Amino acid sequence: MDKKNFAFGKLNYVICAVSVLLIIIGFILMTGPSSSVEGGFEPDIFSTRRIVVAPMICFTGFLLMIVGILYPRPKGASEEESK
Repeated sequence: MDKKNFAFGKLNYVICAVSVLLIIIGFILMTGPSSSVEGGFEPDIFSTRRIVVAPMICFTGFLLMIVGILYPRPKGASEEESK
């Protein structure tokens, strides 16, 4: 079976997949009721979950994506694929 020469290894794809999940979770945590409610002002738009926790999770996901892209492949894997 002929292996293709991919730019990333399996670990790179796993790291990138985890980072995408973290980014999605962060954006989901940012959702909630809008500020223009019929009853007036909605103070939930300033909750800690929406303005602190969710952006930190998204930022961690973006940093992990950079790590997933720049993480080096093991030396043995590139030598095995060239055979």
